[in-house]
Amino acid sequence: MKKKSEKTRDVSPYAEKKKTKVTIDLSIRELPWTDKQKEFIDLALNKDTKVVIVKGVAGTAKTILAVYSSLRLIKDKKASEIYYSRVPVESSVHGIGYIKGTSEEKMSPYTQPLVDKLNELLPVPHVKSLMMDERIVGVPLGFLRGLNISNATFIMDEAQNCRVEDFLLVMTRMATFSTLFICGDAQQSDIKQSGFCKVFDLFDNEESKDRGIHTFEFGKEDIVRSEILSYIIEQFENIKK
Repeated sequence: MKKKSEKTRDVSPYAEKKKTKVTIDLSIRELPWTDKQKEFIDLALNKDTKVVIVKGVAGTAKTILAVYSSLRLIKDKKASEIYYSRVPVESSVHGIGYIKGTSEEKMSPYTQPLVDKLNELLPVPHVKSLMMDERIVGVPLGFLRGLNISNATFIMDEAQNCRVEDFLLVMTRMATFSTLFICGDAQQSDIKQSGFCKVFDLFDNEESKDRGIHTFEFGKEDIVRSEILSYIIEQFENIKK
């Protein structure tokens, strides 16, 4: 029992915990990557890369490439865990209402894409092992203030739904031996003041590259989800003309 004189304090569920390197030998599935996707992976795994801001339309494998690269960094003992965040913005004008439960349970609908990608890339026992050991951390942006992310990768998904202030918050959380992947589709923003393209353009220069901050863009020709998707996107683009 604690003495009355001892001070107690609440600890955030997302407070930084020192992690040892993952001991299991992850069996990461190799997918039929395109040449452009292999180029992204090479960039992501480069020892000098600190941030990759990737822009691309739906179906260009942005998220799974970030997850794959993160798993490779863990397997190579260059990272100990994966942080994943999406702004909890509901698509279009349709809402699902109030979600009961803890912050982790509230985030569950928004972290499902990460779980899907993990299951696609790893055997089920390896996914369970990473989850049980708290190597996969889904965190709302609102809980990032004051967090110091080191020896980890951070995937900021659906970044087209983030404001400029959100990017500043996330990018200033990154510490030593960390890699940040920012993934966004400028065509599918659900907010009016998206900062995604502004931040992409801000760091789309040689000076940023020299400092380890890179931009990477996929086009319609890089769509791998389905053959018809490229046609669908082109038709919707015609509406805006």
